[in-house]
Amino acid sequence: MKSITDTAISRRQAIALGASAFATLGLAACGSSNSSDSGSSSKKSGGVKSLTHTEGKLTVATGNPAYTPWVIDDKPQTGKGFEAALVYALADKMGFAKKDVKWVRTTFDEAYAPGEHDWDLNIQQVSINSDRKKAVDFSPAYFRPTQAVVLQKSSKYASATKCSDLADANIAVMVGTTAYDYVKDIIKGGKDEGISIFDDNSAAAQAVTSGQCDALVTDTPQAVYMVQSKQIDDGLVVGQIPGTEDKEGLGITLAKNSPLTKYVKKAMDALTKDGTVKKLQDKWLAEYTTDIPTLKK
Repeated sequence: MKSITDTAISRRQAIALGASAFATLGLAACGSSNSSDSGSSSKKSGGVKSLTHTEGKLTVATGNPAYTPWVIDDKPQTGKGFEAALVYALADKMGFAKKDVKWVRTTFDEAYAPGEHDWDLNIQQVSINSDRKKAVDFSPAYFRPTQAVVLQKSSKYASATKCSDLADANIAVMVGTTAYDYVKDIIKGGKDEGISIFDDNSAAAQAVTSGQCDALVTDTPQAVYMVQSKQIDDGLVVGQIPGTEDKEGLGITLAKNSPLTKYVKKAMDALTKDGTVKKLQDKWLAEYTTDIPTLKK
C-alpha cells in the first residue's frame, strides 16, 4: 500500500511527464510551422529567378526570323544586334547570367496576345499602345523608330518627295504592325484601298521585287537593311514618313500582370539612366537611321 508521500510523488511525476510531453508536442508543432515558414521564405527570397517560366532561366521570345539590325544573322544567342544585345544587358541587371537566357521563337502577333505563354519576355519591335496594354504588360520604351518607304529604283514612284506622290501606289505592310495605320492615314488619306497585308516582311519584300506591290513600309532601320541586304532587288529607301516617330516607343512585352514586370521596369530604367540603351542604339542602329530623307506631307 502506497503512502501519502509516495502518492504525492507519483502525481508530481505524472504532471512532470505530462508537461514534458506537451512541451515536446509544442516544439514539434513549432518545428513544423518554422519549416513551412522557412520554405515559404526560401521561395520568396528566390526573388526574380523563382518567378520565371522555367525557374532560374529567363526565357525570351523573338521573331521567326529575327532581322538585322535587331538581331544579326537571325542568331539572338550571340548577343549581336540591338535587341539581342539589349536583352543580355537587361538580363544582367536582373541577375541572370548569359547562360541562363533561353531564346524561343514566336509570331509577331503572339508577342502581344493575351493569356499564358511559354516565355517570360518577348522582343520584336512591338509598338506600345493603349489597345495592346489591355492584353500584355510592357517594359519602358527602348527605341522610338520612324517608318520608311522602300521600293525599287526602277519604280515610277522612285522620284517621290512627298507622301501624296505615293497615294496611288500598292503598298505592302506586315500584319499587325502600325505600318498599316500610318500608310492608311498619312499616305492614303484615310482610305484602305491599295494596302496589301503580308504575314511577314520577307513576303512583303518578295511582293515588291516581283512587282506584285509597288512599295512596302516598315520601320526605318529594317527598311535600310532590306536595301543593303538586297532583300528587294535594286532597292531604294525613298524616304521616312513624317509624323511616324513612335511616341510611346517599342517595348518588351510580358504576360498581363506578370510578377516579372516590376523587375523589368526597374532594370530598363537603370539601363536608360546609365547610358547603356543609348550606347547600344549608337552601336547597332546609327548606320540604319541617319541620312535618310523625310518625305513632305
